Amino acid sequence: MTGLLLDVFVYLVAAVIAVPLARRFGLGSVLGYLVAGVAIGPVLGLVGSEESVNIQHYAEFGVVMMLFLVGLELEPAMLWRMRGRLLGLGGLQVSVSAGIFAAIAWKFGLDWRTAIAVGLLLSLSSTAIVLQTFQEKGLNKSEGAHSAFSVLLFQDIAVIPMLALIPLLAIPELMDSSGGDVQGAHHDLSLVAGLAGWMYALVVLSSIAAVVVAGHFLTQPLFRFIAATGLREAFTAAALMLVIGIALLMNLVGLSPALGTFLAGVVLANSEFRHELESDIEPFKGLLLGLFFITVGAGVQFGVLAEHALLVISLTLGVIALKASVLFVLALLFKVRRADGWLFTLSLAQAGEFGFVLISYASQNSVLPSDLVPVLLLVVALSMFLTPLLFIAFDRLVLPRYTANTDSGESDEIDERGPVIIAGSGRFGQIINRILRANQISTVVLERSPEQIDNMRQVNIKSYFGDATRPDLLHAAGVDEASLFVVAIDGEEQAIALTRHLKHTHPKLKVLARAYDRGHLYALREAGADWVVSETYYSALQLGKQALRALDYHPFRAENLAASFDKAESRGRDALYEQWLKKDEGERFGRGFQSLYIELEEALHGLMLYDRDDGHARSERGWAPPPKGYTDSLDD
Repeated sequence: MTGLLLDVFVYLVAAVIAVPLARRFGLGSVLGYLVAGVAIGPVLGLVGSEESVNIQHYAEFGVVMMLFLVGLELEPAMLWRMRGRLLGLGGLQVSVSAGIFAAIAWKFGLDWRTAIAVGLLLSLSSTAIVLQTFQEKGLNKSEGAHSAFSVLLFQDIAVIPMLALIPLLAIPELMDSSGGDVQGAHHDLSLVAGLAGWMYALVVLSSIAAVVVAGHFLTQPLFRFIAATGLREAFTAAALMLVIGIALLMNLVGLSPALGTFLAGVVLANSEFRHELESDIEPFKGLLLGLFFITVGAGVQFGVLAEHALLVISLTLGVIALKASVLFVLALLFKVRRADGWLFTLSLAQAGEFGFVLISYASQNSVLPSDLVPVLLLVVALSMFLTPLLFIAFDRLVLPRYTANTDSGESDEIDERGPVIIAGSGRFGQIINRILRANQISTVVLERSPEQIDNMRQVNIKSYFGDATRPDLLHAAGVDEASLFVVAIDGEEQAIALTRHLKHTHPKLKVLARAYDRGHLYALREAGADWVVSETYYSALQLGKQALRALDYHPFRAENLAASFDKAESRGRDALYEQWLKKDEGERFGRGFQSLYIELEEALHGLMLYDRDDGHARSERGWAPPPKGYTDSLDD
């Protein structure tokens, strides 16, 4: 027990040190976890390969939880809409990649059965790394990410027939050399061991049906009963019980636990308890996924790498290059265009975590020779290790070149002028644009997302592709003649830099800016913006007013309280901004700022004790219409 706790402590210390450093240098948390694993494993020798493998069995459950959470985000209707890319794009990627790798392996002298197994395991990509990186970089809603997710989802489903096929590829010579221990190597409980083919199929179908039926009919009463107790820990326990129970059932029938939990997540996607399940499972998923990446780094066998360095490195780079080539062609065929095509290509070019599972399973079933196993493990691990670098290359090399090339095209020639330029046509910028257009005010809208431009043009809203921070594009958009500029772009630093540039080069130009939070609002004001609003402030104020009315406050009283709050918040915002300006960057939200904030909150609380502050009636009757005959009494 002490040894296990020591190993876990070493893993956590490595993660706490390496991951913040990696994020600080813009490398992403996944690469930080991998580097941490290499440091405590092969480099420092703090954990051995055996301990790494043991902990990895638990860490792989993070992948299972991740797919459960992915399933919660997908309604069955959405899956049906994805069927074209799910089957077409995903099916072609797996089949073509597996075929190419199998042909190359067979050409280099491997048995055809071994070659097929190698092709199958190398055709898979890393769901854990790709989805985690998409989430960190805010790429989830891009066309490239949607296409990549379709392929990853198909790959996860395809693991099931792969697991069923591998035992059929057993090589008699390898079975003889193993001394008949293959059958004895399986110590796990199984409900399908020794069953005939038709009985095995019946058990599998029954298990899947049980997951669907139970998820649809039994989980809702269970969660309602637990929710009625008001015990948060009981709900967390129930959520873990659900995921672990489904994973156990899938293991007992020889299926992928990840697929089972994904299916359960899809079934529960319409449940009113979906968000509660997400919040309960998310911390466990994040921790176990990080632990999984560390075990991958710790499992790198530098001895084998040193002995076969040229072979392993060549195979790793070859796998990435071949998969990228297949993905690039598929991106062209399925019209995943521009930067999204490169994102799709580079994000899926590695081997995946299910490769470790298939390698182990194929070795146990006498499909892979023992001397090939450590080489394949290294190739899979190193390709995953290089994936964050591919994302970095996309951010720093591919995307800037693509943007520059696109900006110079004829399709981005700005042929309109207007008194207002709007940078960004997302959910915030497009509302401003609609208001101005409805009042016959001409606008020029600049947007960096080609997909968003296409979406807007489908509803007859014209915008132009380009980076609004580029001075030459601003000149082409007519910034010299404009009287108003609206900054509604994503990216806090870019918005601040754009505001500062506009006020420096065009001091008479009025700049209105959208802020994400209080700190961003202050930075935009300091940069010179004439007016800044937090994107959530007025929507929250409106909802707060509705909340008061829902609590039986009179409409006039609710309106007055909201107005008083807005007035007090405006005064407090100015005072806090002055305090913020006095401090250095690292101390701007220090004790002085906090003390002033608390003082203003107390003043706001006192102000809310009064219905009105103008001396008139302090009840809702003050807003009621006068009674009948009121004017007659005045005549008397």
